[in-house]
Parts: sequence; structure tokens; C-alpha cells
Amino acid sequence: MTTNDTRVLRAELLSFEDDPGEGDTPAEGSVRHFEDGVLWIENGRIRAMDDYTRLAPELPEGVEILDHRDKLVMPGFIDSHVHYVQLEIMASYGRQLLDWLNEYTFPEECRFAEREHAEALADAFLDEMLRVGTTTAQVFCSSHPVSVDAFFTASQRRGLCMIAGKVLMDRHAPEALTDDTLGGIRDSERLIADWHGRERLGYSVTPRFAPTSTREQLDAAGGLLRNDPSLWLQTHLAENTGELDWVAELFPGSRDYLAVYEQSGLVGPRSTFAHGIHLDQAMRGRLADRGANLAFCPSSNLFLGSGLFDRLAAREAGLNVTYASDVGGGTDLSGLATLKTAYQVGQLRDQPLTAWQGFYGLTLGNARALSLDERIGRLAPGMEADFVVLDPHATPLLARRTSRCRTLGETLFALMMLGDDRTVAETWAGGRCQHRRDG
Repeated sequence: MTTNDTRVLRAELLSFEDDPGEGDTPAEGSVRHFEDGVLWIENGRIRAMDDYTRLAPELPEGVEILDHRDKLVMPGFIDSHVHYVQLEIMASYGRQLLDWLNEYTFPEECRFAEREHAEALADAFLDEMLRVGTTTAQVFCSSHPVSVDAFFTASQRRGLCMIAGKVLMDRHAPEALTDDTLGGIRDSERLIADWHGRERLGYSVTPRFAPTSTREQLDAAGGLLRNDPSLWLQTHLAENTGELDWVAELFPGSRDYLAVYEQSGLVGPRSTFAHGIHLDQAMRGRLADRGANLAFCPSSNLFLGSGLFDRLAAREAGLNVTYASDVGGGTDLSGLATLKTAYQVGQLRDQPLTAWQGFYGLTLGNARALSLDERIGRLAPGMEADFVVLDPHATPLLARRTSRCRTLGETLFALMMLGDDRTVAETWAGGRCQHRRDG
């Protein structure tokens, strides 16, 4: 082996080993932190992580050490729910969910029937994700198979760990977006065969939400999951009160919105339900019993006026909560922006988010909920080398604030509230630096 296969960074290192709890200080044993640490990478994986004085004598002779001692390195950020095909309709003015879908989303997604457009947007989306430190996401494509092929091709070319799927819709959408009930399933089967488990890629079965799928299509999607339990499932649940009323009209035989999905076998340990704002505690308990997770999309929930997510009610039910940008309903792809808005939503519910809980959620917490924690989400030997290099001095204001911080918790909170894309000095995925901030 040559030193070309090896990368070594010297920096402040932070990684979570477990849920830190809701307290102002993290639970014992939940955090690994080295003020002057070394991250040793070989062949796309982490070989070692330790204090510099302990690990330096073991490093290969003559290896170059990238000196980031004024930076903070932590695992790459994970986004549990995002629509790459909505990138160019971010910041479209003033509609709540159902009107927003009809006026902006559906017309935009029609464009992804064209391969050239899908390929251009897949690359642009991944550029943006890496620029904000996100190395893994669970992604909605459009209903066109070519949109999925384009996304996975771009992700594979960069060596990224990504989960994605073709949207299934066989009603209540423009003809250019709807698929034949079983034709959409056949398209999904082809995409699964081509992409699921290929290098670092995985497939997520993707009915958009209950109103745009017939019972027959939902049942067929459940059949895909039964045939291959390694697949993921992503959809939407209880985002908007108008949506709840519509679901009740369309599925009068189901006792509630969640039951629509339960009856088709779509609720399981690899299922992500975006939003979940308007749920009662019994529904949260049913989700928890099956090991499913809710994707908390705070900036989208505020932008579309959908409501305030009750994070602590979900925790009390034992339900996994993940953090997500949503986009285009969300206002920022940045995980730091997601945490800032999650804190603000929490303040309105008298349940403010600590920096410990936030950064755990954005890394190991999201990895666990997505069944990816054996591969990513921690800085530890054997893990895939996805990480972000954060600069606490990236802007004059952030530098002023962090210069006053006396604890790691204070610094993390400042990053969470004042950080943005400029805070991301580098983003590494698969052991390679894939983004470096200009200047």
C-alpha cells in the first residue's frame, strides 16, 4: 500500500456513540471528543480515530497530515427526506401544501421526463448537498424512471451513499406525472434490480402520499417490501389539516391516515414518514411499535404553514425522529439551517432542541433510523469515511461568537444558530474530499 491510499487529518474531532439525551450535558459515554485528534483513512474507510499524541507514532512514515487544528470534524450530515426534483422551485411564494403541489410542484416535476434535464439537476443537487456538508440523503425523484437513473448515476460517479426512489402516483396528478397502477410497480422493480445494493446506493419504494395512489398501488408497493426486506420506504403523513380531510374522504374504510399505510404493509423498521405533524399519541405509538421513523422538516413546516412538530411527544412514544430539509417546500438544504429552525419550532412548543441532540440527530441518529449506522454516522474504525470539516471562524460574526465560547456545547450551539454553507470548509465522502470552500 502506498501513501496515496491513505489520508490523515489532524483536527478537533467529535462523534456520537449514543443518544446524548435531552439534558444540557450529554449522557455519559454518548460522545467521543478529541481536542487535538487524528482521523486516519485508508481505502475509503476510517482506519483509526484517536488523540494525536497516542496515534501519531503509528502513522505511516512520511504520510502527509492535513492540518485542520482550527476546525471541527464530525460525521457527514444525513438528510432523511428531500426532493431533488424540486430544487428549482425553492422559494416559490405563498401557498399551503395542496395548492403548492398543484401550482408549483407538479408542473416542475413534469420536466424530469427529459433525461438531459434530470441529469443536469441531479448534478446540481449533489453539488449543493456536498457544499452544505450533507453526504447521505433519502431522496424523492419524480415519477419518471429516467429521473432515478440520472440521480443514481450521478451519485455513483461520486461514490456517495444515497437512497432514492421513483415516485408512485396513479391518480390525482397531471397525466404527464401519473403512472399505470402496475406499470409504476414494474418500473420500480427494474430500478431496484439495476440500482439497489449497487456500491453505496439503496432503493426506497416511494408512493408520494396516500391521496395520489389507489389502494391497489399501495398494496403493490407493500408487496415490493415483502419481497425484499432490505428496501426502504418513504412517503408523507399528516403534514397538513386539509390533507387529513382529503385522506378521510378517499379512504373511508380506514380508521385514520396511518391505517391507510398499515393496511398495505408499508409501516416497518425501514419506513420514513415525512412530517407527521397532525398525529395523536396512539398513532405515534403504532409507528414506534413497528420501528418506523418520522422525518421532522422544520423549515418546510413553517414555510408551508403546516404546523409545529411535537418532537417530545414522539420521543415519549419511543418513536424515532429524523431531521430533514424537505426542499422544495423547505427553505435551505443545509443541515445547520434545519437544526436552527428545529430549535425555533421547539421554542414555540416549550421544548428547545439542544445542540447535543441536534448534531446527534443529524449524524448517528439519522443513520440509526435509516438502518445505516453500521456504515455511516460515526467516526470509528471500519466506518465509511464520510465526514464534514466545520470552520468555527468562517464568518466574522461566527468568529466573534465562538471566541467567547468556553465549552464544546456552546460552540456547537453557535454553529447551529449562526452557521451556513460558509461554515463547511470541506466535505469528504468515500474517503475523498468532494467539496472545498473557496477562499
